[in-house]
Amino acid sequence: MPAISPSGQPGSVGDWFQTPAGRAVLDSEHALVAEALGGHPGLPWLWLTPVAPEIEIDGRGLCLVRGGRSLHGPVRCAWPLPLPSEAFGAVLLQHVVGPHGEDRGLLEEAARVLAPGGYLWLLLLNPLTPYRWRWRGSGIASAEPLAWRRRLREAGLAPDAVSRGVGPSWRPVAAPTPQHGPGFRAAYAMRCQKRHLPLTPVRQPRTLALPAAAPAA
Repeated sequence: MPAISPSGQPGSVGDWFQTPAGRAVLDSEHALVAEALGGHPGLPWLWLTPVAPEIEIDGRGLCLVRGGRSLHGPVRCAWPLPLPSEAFGAVLLQHVVGPHGEDRGLLEEAARVLAPGGYLWLLLLNPLTPYRWRWRGSGIASAEPLAWRRRLREAGLAPDAVSRGVGPSWRPVAAPTPQHGPGFRAAYAMRCQKRHLPLTPVRQPRTLALPAAAPAA
């Protein structure tokens, strides 16, 4: 069994995603990855993933692979990310954040580098799927969409009301067509937006009435 990280993920979550069962999940997500990273073509994208990707994405972007507490690719770093704030039109966290508090910093950093109006996407394993037996014993933790929506709002983001299920339900064979809601699919996609305006209404300052002007002589 691989060593467990503080977040409840294996020391290298990519170990499981390199297995046939894990690869079937990643292969099912190719179309969603392309959709997520192609949604804001005027700005570069940021893609964090558990293993080196097997597909190429159009446009300008930075892809980093998570291994434990580090990220590697064209640059090697941890978090806080050495990236400018509000620089990316789309950010994709593909199976690189767990449901525990230790990964909160990475989620907050993803929100920080996202430009206003851009979208942050999460691809997460589904705790309600029968497919969970295929990652049993690997140390991978998962959580339902309701818990993730709460965390996303706490990070200052506005999540969509419904997530999309993707991947197989039992057999380790790619199932690329997503469905409405997670259902029993192995994984699900959540999208949230960084809005230009605050998520909660801001009380406007009270206007003071000006004194009536004196009549002209």
